[in-house]
Amino acid sequence: MTRRPFWLGVYFLACAVAVCVGVRTAAGADRKAASVVHPERWPKLHPPLARDPLLEARIDQLLARLTPAQKVGQLIQADIGSITPDDLRHYSLGSILNGGNSSPRDDKLAAPSEWLSLADRFYDASTVDASGGVPALWGTDAVHGHNNIPGATLFPHNIGLGAARDTGLIRRIGEITALEVRVTGLDWVFSPTVAVARDERWGRTYESYGENAGLVREYAAAMVEGLQGVPGSPQFLDAAHVLATPKHFLGDGGTSGGHDQGDNRALESELRDIDAAGFEAGITAGAQTVMASYSSWQGLKMHGNRALLTEVLKGRMGFDGLLLGDWNGHAQLPGCTAVRCASAVNAGIDILMAPDGWRELHANLLAQMGSGEIPAARLDDAVRRVLRVKLRAHLGSEGRPSSRPFAGHYELLGAPAHRAIARQAVRESLVLLKNRHHLLPLSPRAKVLVAGDAADSVARQSGGWTIDWQGTEPNQDFPHAETIYGGIARCVQAAGGTATLSTDGQFTARPDVAIVVFGEHPYAESAGDVATLDYSPGDKHDLALLRRLHAQHIKVVAVFLSGRPLWVNAELNASDSFVAAWLPGPEGGGIADVLFRSADGAVRYDFRGRLSFSWPRSPRPPAVAARPGEPPLFPYGYGLSYGDDGRVPRLPETDPAAPNARAAR
Repeated sequence: MTRRPFWLGVYFLACAVAVCVGVRTAAGADRKAASVVHPERWPKLHPPLARDPLLEARIDQLLARLTPAQKVGQLIQADIGSITPDDLRHYSLGSILNGGNSSPRDDKLAAPSEWLSLADRFYDASTVDASGGVPALWGTDAVHGHNNIPGATLFPHNIGLGAARDTGLIRRIGEITALEVRVTGLDWVFSPTVAVARDERWGRTYESYGENAGLVREYAAAMVEGLQGVPGSPQFLDAAHVLATPKHFLGDGGTSGGHDQGDNRALESELRDIDAAGFEAGITAGAQTVMASYSSWQGLKMHGNRALLTEVLKGRMGFDGLLLGDWNGHAQLPGCTAVRCASAVNAGIDILMAPDGWRELHANLLAQMGSGEIPAARLDDAVRRVLRVKLRAHLGSEGRPSSRPFAGHYELLGAPAHRAIARQAVRESLVLLKNRHHLLPLSPRAKVLVAGDAADSVARQSGGWTIDWQGTEPNQDFPHAETIYGGIARCVQAAGGTATLSTDGQFTARPDVAIVVFGEHPYAESAGDVATLDYSPGDKHDLALLRRLHAQHIKVVAVFLSGRPLWVNAELNASDSFVAAWLPGPEGGGIADVLFRSADGAVRYDFRGRLSFSWPRSPRPPAVAARPGEPPLFPYGYGLSYGDDGRVPRLPETDPAAPNARAAR
């Protein structure tokens, strides 16, 4: 090697550093430019509720009589696990919530009457002098029915509803959910989720209606109208309806790598045209509250993105309701903690969800208001928005929760008519991916073996956000519920056939057909994030079961439970028929309705579900709108009916991208 003079080496090093710094500076400038929001490029919306001078005058009166401490209190939402009704007599908080694992007396199986009684106590406490006489709102996660209440009607998760392609059904589900929430005395639901999920590795994919912005747009409007009623009609926010909350604004369905609470790096046009579709529809349908996202756009946390929260959502979109933060989401902003965060309020968040640090947060917000760190105009704007929503919801005039028209009518929880709609939703959501030699529909007079460790589990059918956050409850915690096996057994036995449950697929009498029910275990949020779309990469016992039955020349129907499409080529190969059942919920009989003919041989219900997400051909996400990837195995909109040729060619079971092309299973 030729030796260079020392000074020349220093010169080259200096040049390299200069180039490196220049590249980094340019990259930073490009990133900063990409994160600039142009409100004028967003749709200018016209929400359906015109400004009401009488309503605004009433708000002015309330604002004038609230003390600074009472105003600050309207900006805070505490969880019932950390606040009591007595606390609310001394702290003027404007709202409370029950998180995914919160319930009266910390008992997730508390009776509905306990929920209503607690609602009364919180209401009474919130109307004493400490709050200025402004009742507190109570919000709950009701993402697939009133899902924290044992015995309430539960519906398929959104991914299945997206496959149903039935906006009328969505509207009816919203109406039923609202009515059952009202039975327990609550006012407000954190629903619908209107994310347009575009990477199925995301743990919240099942909360999305689909990868198509147009579908999400239609469903968002239908669900908001179902929950709240149609704006301008006598039913709007009446005693049978509740406040809806499209969530999470904005872009959580498009994060890089599908990471929950991650960074959405899309161009502004994609954020506008795809991610915002459900919010535009929800606001146009009259949504009164919106929840902000944990996620970021171009590296900036959404809870602190003033351009999107204030200039776009409240300005360009004309949203005049309240903007709610997510569970301690403000704490993720630079310089903030769970108990101190002026920047989230200044960015446009009207209510900070502060589940357990609310006392200290109240003191800090009050001090920040006094110092001017939070301008008085911003504080009054936030309080005005909260009061506007409360008055539109008639919170000040409808009285104690137990005095309202549907409160305490516990017969409405899981009412037969409501569960019939849930069962309809199960039938319509099923997607048939394979049906070799037209095996389905089956005769109910057959000898049926029902196998798989999910066949007799309500929790596996229902997924997360079911009784508790992660959805892991035993069957006995679900009054009225029917497992998939239970539905099959009832159908078959009524027609003279037999149904035998054998989790491991062992049998003594040879069956005519085996129905194997398997799939994902329950999860919620980031607990469901996965690095690969390979189904159950560390445990292939489900595949072994399918292969063993197939090797015995038994016809096999696979019923796959999942919160997203997954790479199941080997499982498809080992099955004669394959049904994507998603997370159907407790109405397991809806699956038997479609799999079996009637006793006289007629087809009762055909498959009508169509994929709301593209199905992967490998462990990697398929290409979707504006996102690169491999061509899907089954595209968005795919789904067989009984009259279709249900053959699927043998699929490769080895991932060609795996090291040394090793079999992935």
